[in-house]
Amino acid sequence: MKKAIILSAILALVLSGCGIQGQSIGKVVKPEEAKAQLSSYINDKLLATAPYKATVNSISEDEGLYKLSITVDNETIDAYMTRDAKLFFPQPIDLTKKATTTAADQTPTTPPPPNTASNKTAKPSVELFVMSQCPYGTQIEKGILPVVAALGKKIDFAVKFVDYSMHNQNGPVELTEELHQYCIQKNEPQKYQAYLKCFLQAGDSATCTKTAKINTVTMNSCVAATDKQYKVLADFADQSTWTKDQNGSPAFPPFDVNKADNVKYGVGGSPTLVVNGEVVLPDGRDSESILKTICSGFTTAPAECQKAMSTAQPTAGFDSAASASTGSASCATQ
Repeated sequence: MKKAIILSAILALVLSGCGIQGQSIGKVVKPEEAKAQLSSYINDKLLATAPYKATVNSISEDEGLYKLSITVDNETIDAYMTRDAKLFFPQPIDLTKKATTTAADQTPTTPPPPNTASNKTAKPSVELFVMSQCPYGTQIEKGILPVVAALGKKIDFAVKFVDYSMHNQNGPVELTEELHQYCIQKNEPQKYQAYLKCFLQAGDSATCTKTAKINTVTMNSCVAATDKQYKVLADFADQSTWTKDQNGSPAFPPFDVNKADNVKYGVGGSPTLVVNGEVVLPDGRDSESILKTICSGFTTAPAECQKAMSTAQPTAGFDSAASASTGSASCATQ
């Protein structure tokens, strides 16, 4: 059952968060690319410390999906993946066969995160982990900002950042933006929501800094000091510090500013929502679903938790280049 437990854990992670599966919804990934992505997902994350590796032996099209043969520790199974590499199904069920129950079937597997918080407090702590350029991170930020505005000082809210970066096609843009947002929250937290709301429109940091009236002298000083402390741009320039992809090539530079919290909560990708120290997964990235999940963390929910919020799913990406999304995809190397 080792393979079943591992592959069930994979399914839970795929559904939770920006990653190698981060292509636009509906875009078909070529078979060999999908095969390489899945192999990287399993070996570089889930089996990173294991004494064995998984092998994706073959991939073919079957009933509108990709069918894969996967070997884990000398055990081989068939599995399926959507052709856009978004969802992975580690154990197909043949509905034409009579169901049977065995002791092996009752072996517990890793469940997905709950959609409500089991830990209750008078003033919930809400931490949202994203990558600043991840389309699914920006998607949930659009959904959560109205919730944060409605609940106000009745929650402790912070945006934090995943401890690696994926969107580096144009240099360290993602890392630099994360330094900016970290410092705005640190020095002028009362202006952060206005800045972020503006940033989500077009990803234009310079314009939004002016719009939100951010003190650029203070921010730039903080950015320089934080960059020096965590070696953000130095590590970007030194690819020996990067996490490698399936081919053994440097692919994902580190961002260690919030690394301790990433480790504490087991953050694997963007977005990851944590309420009262517990990773939760709202039913959607719309404001109504997020409000419900956050309000489940109150010992006694305030009246604001009854406020009617939008049930519309936000678009993924910046609004100037947004794309449709189911709301379950994420940015993650796994």
